[in-house]
Amino acid sequence: MGTGAASAEADSAGGGVEFWRFPERTGWLNKQGEYIKTWRRRWFVLKQGRLFWFKDSIVTSASAPRGVIPVASCLTVKGAEDVLNRPFAFELSTPRETMCFIADTEKEKEEWINSIGRSIVQHSRSVTDAEVVDYDSRPGDK
Repeated sequence: MGTGAASAEADSAGGGVEFWRFPERTGWLNKQGEYIKTWRRRWFVLKQGRLFWFKDSIVTSASAPRGVIPVASCLTVKGAEDVLNRPFAFELSTPRETMCFIADTEKEKEEWINSIGRSIVQHSRSVTDAEVVDYDSRPGDK
Protein backbone atom coordinates (compact mmCIF):
# COMPACT_ATOMS: atom_id res chain seq x y z
CA MET A 1 0.00 0.00 0.00
CA GLY A 2 2.88 2.34 -0.63
CA THR A 3 3.29 4.67 -3.53
CA GLY A 4 2.08 2.35 -6.31
CA ALA A 5 -0.83 0.49 -4.76
CA ALA A 6 -1.86 3.42 -2.59
CA SER A 7 -1.99 5.81 -5.52
CA ALA A 8 -4.18 3.42 -7.49
CA GLU A 9 -6.66 3.15 -4.66
CA ALA A 10 -6.43 6.74 -3.45
CA ASP A 11 -9.67 7.72 -5.14
CA SER A 12 -11.72 4.85 -3.75
CA ALA A 13 -10.09 4.82 -0.32
CA GLY A 14 -10.27 8.62 -0.04
CA GLY A 15 -13.89 8.72 -1.12
CA GLY A 16 -16.07 9.54 1.83
CA VAL A 17 -13.26 10.98 3.96
CA GLU A 18 -13.23 14.78 3.93
CA PHE A 19 -9.44 14.92 4.33
CA TRP A 20 -9.46 18.70 3.77
CA ARG A 21 -11.69 19.32 6.83
CA PHE A 22 -10.56 19.07 10.47
CA PRO A 23 -7.75 16.52 10.03
CA GLU A 24 -6.36 14.81 13.12
CA ARG A 25 -2.80 15.71 12.09
CA THR A 26 -1.06 17.39 9.16
CA GLY A 27 2.52 18.23 8.27
CA TRP A 28 5.49 17.86 5.95
CA LEU A 29 7.39 14.59 5.94
CA ASN A 30 10.00 13.15 3.61
CA LYS A 31 8.78 9.82 2.26
CA GLN A 32 10.95 7.22 0.61
CA GLY A 33 9.64 5.98 -2.74
CA GLU A 34 8.43 2.41 -2.99
CA TYR A 35 10.37 1.38 -6.10
CA ILE A 36 12.91 4.15 -6.67
CA LYS A 37 14.28 4.76 -3.19
CA THR A 38 14.52 8.54 -3.49
CA TRP A 39 13.22 10.88 -0.80
CA ARG A 40 10.32 13.18 -1.65
CA ARG A 41 8.84 15.87 0.54
CA ARG A 42 5.08 15.42 0.85
CA TRP A 43 2.25 16.98 2.83
CA PHE A 44 0.60 14.33 5.03
CA VAL A 45 -2.94 14.33 6.40
CA LEU A 46 -4.12 11.84 9.02
CA LYS A 47 -7.90 11.56 9.16
CA GLN A 48 -10.41 8.84 10.05
CA GLY A 49 -7.93 5.99 10.01
CA ARG A 50 -6.23 6.96 6.75
CA LEU A 51 -2.88 8.60 6.12
CA PHE A 52 -3.05 10.62 2.88
CA TRP A 53 -0.20 12.40 1.15
CA PHE A 54 -0.14 15.28 -1.30
CA LYS A 55 2.42 17.30 -3.25
CA ASP A 56 1.12 20.59 -1.83
CA SER A 57 0.09 21.76 1.65
CA ILE A 58 -3.01 23.53 0.29
CA VAL A 59 -5.54 20.70 0.50
CA THR A 60 -9.11 21.26 -0.68
CA SER A 61 -12.03 19.07 -1.69
CA ALA A 62 -10.61 19.16 -5.24
CA SER A 63 -7.16 17.89 -4.15
CA ALA A 64 -6.17 14.43 -5.35
CA PRO A 65 -4.10 12.41 -2.87
CA ARG A 66 -0.80 11.06 -4.21
CA GLY A 67 -1.41 8.03 -2.01
CA VAL A 68 -3.22 6.74 1.04
CA ILE A 69 -2.45 4.17 3.72
CA PRO A 70 -5.35 2.67 5.69
CA VAL A 71 -3.82 2.61 9.18
CA ALA A 72 -5.95 -0.38 10.22
CA SER A 73 -3.66 -2.45 7.97
CA CYS A 74 -0.55 -1.19 9.80
CA LEU A 75 1.22 -3.42 12.27
CA THR A 76 3.78 -1.04 13.77
CA VAL A 77 5.01 2.53 13.70
CA LYS A 78 8.38 3.16 15.30
CA GLY A 79 11.59 5.16 15.16
CA ALA A 80 14.05 4.09 12.47
CA GLU A 81 17.12 6.31 12.84
CA ASP A 82 19.29 3.24 13.35
CA VAL A 83 17.87 1.48 10.27
CA LEU A 84 18.11 4.46 7.92
CA ASN A 85 21.09 6.12 9.58
CA ARG A 86 19.22 9.45 9.46
CA PRO A 87 17.91 11.63 12.28
CA PHE A 88 14.14 11.96 12.86
CA ALA A 89 13.37 8.83 10.79
CA PHE A 90 10.48 6.47 11.46
CA GLU A 91 8.86 3.52 9.73
CA LEU A 92 5.32 2.30 9.25
CA SER A 93 4.89 -1.44 8.63
CA THR A 94 2.01 -3.31 7.00
CA PRO A 95 1.91 -7.06 6.32
CA ARG A 96 3.15 -6.32 2.76
CA GLU A 97 5.76 -3.59 3.19
CA THR A 98 7.57 -1.10 5.39
CA MET A 99 7.42 2.58 4.49
CA CYS A 100 10.05 5.03 5.70
CA PHE A 101 9.59 8.68 6.63
CA ILE A 102 11.76 11.51 7.94
CA ALA A 103 10.34 14.35 10.02
CA ASP A 104 11.96 17.79 10.37
CA THR A 105 12.50 17.53 14.14
CA GLU A 106 12.57 14.93 16.92
CA LYS A 107 9.38 16.46 18.36
CA GLU A 108 7.54 16.11 15.02
CA LYS A 109 8.78 12.53 14.63
CA GLU A 110 7.43 11.61 18.08
CA GLU A 111 4.13 13.39 17.42
CA TRP A 112 3.63 11.52 14.13
CA ILE A 113 4.50 8.17 15.75
CA ASN A 114 2.04 8.88 18.59
CA SER A 115 -0.75 10.09 16.28
CA ILE A 116 -0.39 7.17 13.86
CA GLY A 117 -0.10 4.72 16.76
CA ARG A 118 -3.33 6.02 18.31
CA SER A 119 -5.06 5.78 14.94
CA ILE A 120 -3.86 2.18 14.46
CA VAL A 121 -5.37 1.23 17.83
CA GLN A 122 -8.64 3.11 17.17
CA HIS A 123 -9.18 1.69 13.68
CA SER A 124 -7.84 -1.84 14.00
CA ARG A 125 -10.51 -4.48 14.10
CA SER A 126 -10.88 -5.59 17.68
CA VAL A 127 -11.70 -9.12 18.71
CA THR A 128 -15.38 -9.52 19.49
CA ASP A 129 -16.74 -11.73 22.25
CA ALA A 130 -18.04 -14.17 19.62
CA GLU A 131 -14.50 -14.69 18.32
CA VAL A 132 -12.96 -15.41 21.72
CA VAL A 133 -12.36 -19.10 22.23
CA ASP A 134 -12.07 -20.17 25.84
CA TYR A 135 -10.65 -23.68 25.68
CA ASP A 136 -11.26 -24.21 29.40
CA SER A 137 -15.03 -23.85 29.04
CA ARG A 138 -15.66 -26.11 26.02
CA PRO A 139 -18.14 -28.92 26.72
CA GLY A 140 -16.60 -32.32 27.17
CA ASP A 141 -13.19 -31.00 28.35
CA LYS A 142 -12.56 -32.02 31.92
